[in-house]
Amino acid sequence: MSVTGVWVVGVMPDEKVWDLLRAAVQDLSPVPVSVPRDVSGELDWWRGKAQESMFSTSPTSPGSWSADEDAFRLSAFLDACRDDAEHVEALRDAVMDQSPSDGEEGLFVAVARKASPFSALAYALGPDAVLRLPGWFGDFLLDAEQVRAQLPAAEEALALT
Repeated sequence: MSVTGVWVVGVMPDEKVWDLLRAAVQDLSPVPVSVPRDVSGELDWWRGKAQESMFSTSPTSPGSWSADEDAFRLSAFLDACRDDAEHVEALRDAVMDQSPSDGEEGLFVAVARKASPFSALAYALGPDAVLRLPGWFGDFLLDAEQVRAQLPAAEEALALT
């Protein structure tokens, strides 16, 4: 089985954003939110490792890289932070249904076979920059006013040297 990760950034009218969020809230049954593992402890661990590479040169394939144990730990942590609750998945599906299938202008789609595009971005940015991004570990749906409010922090987080 091949698992593919997808991360989509696109634009839709505010009215559609509000409709999707209203529908998601109406379908929401009151269930307790479970927080994965020790998020604070894992973030502290990641901060301690953020300046180190989590990859090494492959001994069997010249010019290639191999993920170290820390890379697998970070990937597992980021995967555990993803909210897979039924109502969240339904909202993701509803948002994806709004995306044009032909990749029209204004739409960014990243797909990674057996990986998460957001995990790759998170690794590159580091924990503190990731926490300045809107939403929860890569998931967000914002109307135009919220985009304007969140944009400075997102631009700061994405300003790589």
